[in-house]
Amino acid sequence: MIDRDYLIDLAVNRYFANVDKKNLEPVLDCFNEDAFVCVQTQPIVHEGRDQGVKAMFETLFSSYTKIWHGNFEHTVDPENERISSRFDVVLEDEKGGKVELHNCNHWYCKDGRFQRVYVFMSGENVLR
Repeated sequence: MIDRDYLIDLAVNRYFANVDKKNLEPVLDCFNEDAFVCVQTQPIVHEGRDQGVKAMFETLFSSYTKIWHGNFEHTVDPENERISSRFDVVLEDEKGGKVELHNCNHWYCKDGRFQRVYVFMSGENVLR
């Protein structure tokens, strides 16, 4: 059953926890095959789980040695399989450079997986 706890678990434990660990396959498993990610503040769209979304994460994972997401605040609409989260991000590259962001994601799910994802970033787009 898709309920509030399921959607929060999908976003925090199945998605962000695996992004932070750079576990590509579990991250992609959160998406439907025909899903897309739109970075609204760029704007740029990554289409298809196995094409654009996968390439976006491969670039993110190779660009940063450390990835952290936390301090989550959620608004959840289980009846329509939607969740919005405000959170902080810290990224570090191999030269010691650090990027700190305060972002918001809006996820529209279908059958318990992400179908459409809209990302709002406070700074530079790190999801190229």
